[in-house]
Amino acid sequence: MEPIVVHKGNVGVLNRVNVDTDQIIPKQFLKRVERTGFGQFLFYDWRFNADGSDNEDFELNQPSAEGATILLADHNFGCGSSREHAPWALDDYGFKVIIAPSFADIFYNNCFKNGILPIRLPEDEVYQLMENGKDEVYELTVDLENQKISDDHGFETTFEINDYLRNMLLKGLDEIGITLEYEAHIDAYEKQVNA
Repeated sequence: MEPIVVHKGNVGVLNRVNVDTDQIIPKQFLKRVERTGFGQFLFYDWRFNADGSDNEDFELNQPSAEGATILLADHNFGCGSSREHAPWALDDYGFKVIIAPSFADIFYNNCFKNGILPIRLPEDEVYQLMENGKDEVYELTVDLENQKISDDHGFETTFEINDYLRNMLLKGLDEIGITLEYEAHIDAYEKQVNA
């Protein structure tokens, strides 16, 4: 995984509550065994019309969301089944940060394990950011090291995050990578036990 220390990116606004993992990545696309290739199917039922053409009314198909790497969402984002394919699809599409008032717990934890930073902000701040980014290209800077979010128009706020999860993303490590940081200690213990 790539470390996230400071991320500056364009914002995509998805002002919908209870976005479940089946909407994030519909079940018919879960046949792949790799972690890549899911981005093309992200929000498939919303992004595309029945004939496969782009749904021009869908929020992330708007010109202001082009190339977005930061997703603004509403309450309970990532609810539904616990499929890890949801963060895989978001990451493969290009999202590195998701900001919402609340997340489903399993989805929230799966994001960290897959290199995505989910940030909980108070509802009024999320709605302010959504308003700022709804009709025009809007960039945010997310500083994970200092736990701050800002834009070029004077908006600034802080966010809380668990230290362990924060350090995972700062170092670009998943749980296996964190375990391997202790490889020398593990080897020494194994030598002692097997002596």
